Amino acid sequence: MAQILVPSTQWQMRVPKCSTFGSPIATKMWGSLLLKQNMKGAAKSAGKFRVLALHSENSTVNRTEKLLNMDITPYTDKIIAEYIWIGGSGIDMRSKSRTISKPVEHPSELPKWNYDGSSTGQAPGEDSEVILYPQAIFKDPFRGGNNILVICDAYTPAGEPIPTNKRHKAAEIFSNKKVVDEVPWFGIEQEYTLLQQNVKWPLGWPVGGYPGPQGPYYCGAGANKSFGRDISDAHYKACLYAGINISGTNGEVMPGQWEYQVGPSVGIEAGDHIWCSRYILERITEQAGVVLSLDPKPIEGDWNGAGCHTNYSTKSMREEGGFEVIKKAILNLSLRHKEHISAYGEGNERRLTGKHETASIDSFSWGVANRGCSIRVGRDTEKNGKGYLEDRRPASNMDPYVVTGLLAETTILYEPTLEAEALAAQKVALKV
Repeated sequence: MAQILVPSTQWQMRVPKCSTFGSPIATKMWGSLLLKQNMKGAAKSAGKFRVLALHSENSTVNRTEKLLNMDITPYTDKIIAEYIWIGGSGIDMRSKSRTISKPVEHPSELPKWNYDGSSTGQAPGEDSEVILYPQAIFKDPFRGGNNILVICDAYTPAGEPIPTNKRHKAAEIFSNKKVVDEVPWFGIEQEYTLLQQNVKWPLGWPVGGYPGPQGPYYCGAGANKSFGRDISDAHYKACLYAGINISGTNGEVMPGQWEYQVGPSVGIEAGDHIWCSRYILERITEQAGVVLSLDPKPIEGDWNGAGCHTNYSTKSMREEGGFEVIKKAILNLSLRHKEHISAYGEGNERRLTGKHETASIDSFSWGVANRGCSIRVGRDTEKNGKGYLEDRRPASNMDPYVVTGLLAETTILYEPTLEAEALAAQKVALKV
């Protein structure tokens, strides 16, 4: 949560005893383990043969898992690079693999690539080629070895960023000298919901029914309170392995809902790390046979939504007298509330109702230790006179490039008129 800015069936999945943290996550591991568990009590029929086959060391599944876990490093210098990009919806993630002749340490060593944009809703069929530019590299926790995950952004063959390439503009903002000098830190709290695959209902909930009211689930433990912990833990370790700056995780208020935190990250790095962490989570839930939802209000009614609270500070905010800089930043944010809300995620109006620890989408507010405000300032920040602010408005499906870029632009580069400042200060009770 906020501390990251300081430098109903319970899953019973288990990693085999021979596995180590350094081993890649086998693509079939989750499925075969679940099949073994679920088929133990099967009647004596064709199903029994399937169970015996699964338990046999000579089975197809076991042979496939051995191949998936194979370390190819002793046999070749070649590596597999998984090129990852954002699809046409702005939230879906796509990827494909290619062989690279030797290990690399920087994205500049990787070739550009292309894909069929007409199949992702990003280009017309008669001119469908979209070019991928490698931008960030992470270790691949699924294949292990020297293999890598590559975060890319997308361009036309002429070199123009396509409309869904939000990284390009964010990179321009973060390369501005004023922004660079302020060394912007971000700590992002990504909430998500796990859904049962066939019914699209939260994990641990009775199908078509509801669990007990919210209260015991937040940071809870126990088979009747925590649903999906193995997925959360697997994701945590996979992110650490990959080199993502993940700083914590916890069960959330609604059962079947989880959160992890990434940061502190500087500038464009925050967006790269969040997108890669989302990709890894998609892959893990794929293997577990669970659906990942980033919907900001997956269940209507008296249930918490899912946000992506973004903690933010600049060098000036972290130094002596920083609280006054924070209040000036809040003033600027109040003046551009509509611009931020429009870019903070699809369906966010269903979440920002003024209930369930949110502020109303239609009004801007701030407060110390108040989780019902648009912007929250921590008690320690008020006490120390310096620190950071938390923007509680972004939805769980927000684009981190857009949100981090907007925060930097509004608080560092945006210069409102004196009249607008005075009116805003009076409206939100700020003296700056």
